[in-house]
Amino acid sequence: MIAMQEELNQFERSELWELVPRPSNQSVIGTRWAFRNKMDENGIIVRNKARLVAQGFNQEERIDYEETFALVARSEAIRILLAFACFKNFVLYQMDVKSAL
Repeated sequence: MIAMQEELNQFERSELWELVPRPSNQSVIGTRWAFRNKMDENGIIVRNKARLVAQGFNQEERIDYEETFALVARSEAIRILLAFACFKNFVLYQMDVKSAL
């Protein structure tokens, strides 16, 4: 699938990961593909998206990870931005970003 290959190519371009030997004292966290269709305002599919995600249910805090990080905006932050933009009469534009890295 083209969307899967684009995701893997983005990982390589971003130098997101490095293949290393498995440590004997660590568990392996599995991955799976998450698929989604992007649609236009008429409900017509314009693009397929694929994301490689960790199977987090296998992880144990303080064993497999110490902290978490996600490149997503919280809904509270979006609401504050919209309220501020309305207050200051700013014009906001929406755009689709392929990769936030």
